[in-house]
This record gives sequence, structure tokens and C-alpha cells, in this order.
Amino acid sequence: MRTHYCGTLNIDQLDQTVTLCGWAHRRRDHGGVIFIDLRDREGLAQVVCNPDLQDMFKIAESVRNEYVLRVTGEVRRRPEGSTNSNLVSGEIEILCREIEVLNTSVTPPFQLDDEHISENVRLTHRVVDLRRPQMQKNLMLRYKVSRAFRKFLDSRGFIDIETPMLTKSTPEGARDYLVPSRVHPGEFFALPQSPQLFKQMLMISGFDRYYQITKCFRDEDLRADRQPEFTQVDIETSFLGEEDIMALTEELMRTVFKEAIDVDLPNPFPRITYREAMARYGSDKPDLRVTLELVEVTDAMKDVAFKVFSSVANSAQGRIAALRVPGGAAFTRGEIDEYTKFVGIFGAKGLAYIKINDKNQLNETGLQSPIVKNLSEASLKTVIERTGAEDGDIIFFGADKEKIVNDALGALRIKIGHAKGHTNGSLWEPLWVVDFPMFEYDDEAKRWTACHHPFTSPKDDHVQYLESDPGRCLAKAYDLALNGWELGGGSVRIHKEEVQSKVFRALNIDAEEAKLKFGFLLDALQYGAPPHGGLAFGLDRIVTMMTGAESIRDVIAFPKTQRAQCLLTQAPSAVDERQLRDLHIRLRQTVQAEIS
Repeated sequence: MRTHYCGTLNIDQLDQTVTLCGWAHRRRDHGGVIFIDLRDREGLAQVVCNPDLQDMFKIAESVRNEYVLRVTGEVRRRPEGSTNSNLVSGEIEILCREIEVLNTSVTPPFQLDDEHISENVRLTHRVVDLRRPQMQKNLMLRYKVSRAFRKFLDSRGFIDIETPMLTKSTPEGARDYLVPSRVHPGEFFALPQSPQLFKQMLMISGFDRYYQITKCFRDEDLRADRQPEFTQVDIETSFLGEEDIMALTEELMRTVFKEAIDVDLPNPFPRITYREAMARYGSDKPDLRVTLELVEVTDAMKDVAFKVFSSVANSAQGRIAALRVPGGAAFTRGEIDEYTKFVGIFGAKGLAYIKINDKNQLNETGLQSPIVKNLSEASLKTVIERTGAEDGDIIFFGADKEKIVNDALGALRIKIGHAKGHTNGSLWEPLWVVDFPMFEYDDEAKRWTACHHPFTSPKDDHVQYLESDPGRCLAKAYDLALNGWELGGGSVRIHKEEVQSKVFRALNIDAEEAKLKFGFLLDALQYGAPPHGGLAFGLDRIVTMMTGAESIRDVIAFPKTQRAQCLLTQAPSAVDERQLRDLHIRLRQTVQAEIS
């Protein structure tokens, strides 16, 4: 039906007769001459309809926004002064000879070039929303990113293998989506949180290089970078160690960014340990574009009169960190109050600060703050020396349990850094975070839990700590962060039964429980499991960062809201009683009342 896409036409087609198909983006009547901006997935082309062809012109007069049209005409230069450098087709226009209305349209719910449409309206009318040029660009870029992943992995000998969507519910950190079985009453499948166990079994099966661009499902609270169903680039390989996997996937990311958006990421990526990342940035996915850093001052506060500090400093789980902001002494009281409210979101009970008027006067004259009188001269000197504070700066303090301090000051660092211009000017800052702890202690459950998953391998020289001191044990785990987002993470897996047994014992998982939850994998590990490991990238997050979108919902064709609803299809929804009976399910009356 057509010879060209609208958005690909340019001066090379000058004087050619072309046929285009697309949607009427806008129609303009300029004193008897009608201009139609015709739109397809590649962009816009300007169509000029003159009244000398009466039949054609009569049809053009009837055209309204979003009518589906087929246009045939001659490519000619636009008149001088009317070119549009923002369009590929901006130097030319189509002198219309024939026009056909393939379908009409009701008035769309919003103008496609309106930048202030509420997200609920957009998601309710997602079919129309996806016609917007920005959404078309986003999904085209998503395709290019997926293609770049496949091209690279195919060239390195990886095989694309699908794994099941209906599988067994296993503990992987988030709540499973459950699917009731009709033929097995009272039993349930689970949708996979990741293909983790299946890809390990593929390694045992001898497919030593596997990948899959696959859907994963987690029934958890949502936010801008989370969806109940998301897309993962899943990679697993045998006979490669930690360094080999990181080198391969680092090259992969450089290739994807270059091919998709022509960005040259650094070579090599910098690397930092988990412990250092938390100490300096309060995050295991730090944004290195921000130049502000946290500084440890716990030891300097053990003997101060300020009980808020000294009690924390003498607590085994406490941390006191300082965040110096150059020029921050100019912050108003209102700004400081807003920052105090902000850190409260992360559990901080307050936000102590010191404004540096004269760093050489270690008293209330040189240092402006309600807490100065309760701090010793030695502690103040230590803080100023370690932070490198100068006159005109402000120092914020976090004093609480280590996690609260890291979360609160880490987030404040990002907020102030970007708002006040404390950045290095770089657009892209990738970073490997390595040497993660194997376990973290759950105070409520009074037991160790796996930081990643229970099949992550410990460092070779840390196997000895699995039974004697699990908190000291580091994992062969690695995460790739970019601009404060985790792009992907992975690990080398356990392939020896005796090491796996020690990990289960550290997690207080006995043999019976392990068999119940992971029996199929444990059985497979007995049949000559090779050393193996891998990594998974979040495709949605990568494309979101590349497009500069505020939410991953803008790079997913049909996403859910933050309440895990699809406004387009009105899912989830009630089902009739017959369907429930087939599944051997009976709803409680309270639930039925809520549905009705």
C-alpha cells in the first residue's frame, strides 16, 4: 500500500512519486491550501493539498486528527524559509495527487503533542498514548537495545533458551504470583521471579552459554523503577570465573550503549567494594556523578556531651556519618527544614548540621549550630579535618542505626548534589560493586538470611567462615550500577554439594526443608555440575535511562500502575463463579463484597 515511511523521506527522493500511509497528526487550512502532517512510526511528512484537484481536495477538507490516510504525491522542496531542521523530512513536502481515507477516528481523548496529560489518562487510553512520537521513539529504542543484546550474545556463542512460566514456588525474596491448578485441586504454580534455578540446571545439562530476554514476576510494592512484570536479560555461563563474567558483560554493556544511542562508556568500568560504597555513598548503587561523599566520624563522638551522638557512637550497630556540602552555609532555615523532612522518609529522627563561618574558631562564633556547645573541641576538629570543610560550607550529620544513616544521608547526598550542582558534569558513570556479604542478620527472625540467594558461592578463602562466622563471609557476587540505578547483578553459583550444605546450615535450612524447596536443583547438582555463574540485566531500567524517562512505565508498551492495575484492560478483575469452581476456589464473603 505504500512505498516509503513518512519519517524516512528526505531530499534523496526529490521529484519522485511516493505513496505514504499513516495517521493525520494535524490538519491546517491556510487560505485554500490544506496542509496535513502525516505520521507513522518513523516520524512526520508534510502533505500539501491544492484545490486544483477538486475530488482530492474535497476529501482533504473532510480529514480530521487521527484519520488513517493513504496519500500519493510528488516529493518537492519546501519553500525557502519553511524548512524544519527537527525533522528528517524537514526539507521536503509531498504535493498530494491522490488521498484515500482508510478509516475515520472519533475525537481522541487528548492531543498527542500535549505534554501535560495525566498518567492515568494516558494509561487508560494507552493505544492512543502509544501513538505519541515520544512513546514511539521509546519503544523503537527498546527494540534496538534488545537487538544489540541478542547480536552481541549470539556472536559470543550464547544460545537463546526459553524456561517455564509456570513453575514451583520457591523462596527468592519477594512474594510470588500464584496460579491455581485446575487439574491438581488445591495446588498452585508460581510465575517465575527469575529463571535462576532453571538456568543453573541448563548449565548442568551442558548448555554452557545461555541467554534469554524474558518476563519475570514479583508481587511487591511498586515504584518508578518497578513493575509486577518486568523484562530481564538473563545470562549464564559455565567454566568462567568472576573476573571473566564481569569482563564479558562489561564489554556487552559498552556495545549496547554504543549501538543503541552512540554513547561510549568508559573502558574499563571503575570498581568498588560493597563496604566502601556504603561507607562513602550510603548506597550499593552509588551515583558517581554526584561529587559529595559521606565521611565516618563515629569514633570521634564516643565521649561528647551530646547524647544523641554519644549513645549511637557507643552502640554496636550505630553509625555517625558527616556530609559536607560546599557553599551550604547559605542554605536557609526553610531549606534545612525541608531536608530534615526528607531524611525522615528513611527513618532518620532528625538532621543535625553545622554551618562553617570560620573553621579556625571551634566555638559557637565560628561554627553556627545548636549542637556545637555539646561537642568537644577535639571532635569538632576531627570532623572539619576529615570532611575537608572550608568557610561557607555546611556539614550534615546522620546518627542512628547504620542502615538508617546510609539510607538517609545517601539519599540526601543525591538530592542536594543534583539540585545544587555538585556534580562532575559526566552524563554516564558506570560502576562495578563487588565483594558483597554472603549473609545479613535478621533481628526479628534471629537468623542469617542470604543477601542474594542461597546458591551464591562464597569467596574461596571464605568457605571456612560459613559455619564459624557467617557475617564475615564474602560472596562471589557483583552488581553493575549506572547513575545511581542498578542495571544488573549476578554471582558465581555454588556447584559443590558440600559447600551448598554448609550454606544451608548457615541459613538454618535443614535437609528436609532444602529438599522440599529446592529438591529438583539439589538432585541435578549431583550429576557433575560444572563451575558456573551469570548475571541478569534489567532491560526496562536500561531503556528508561537511555530515554531519560521518569518511569519504566514509559518504556513498556502496556504497563501497570503503582497499584498493579492495568487501566486499559481493567485488570485485575473479578471472574465468574464457574471459573472459580473449576479451580476449586471459594472466595470469602468479605472479599466478594469488596469486589461487588
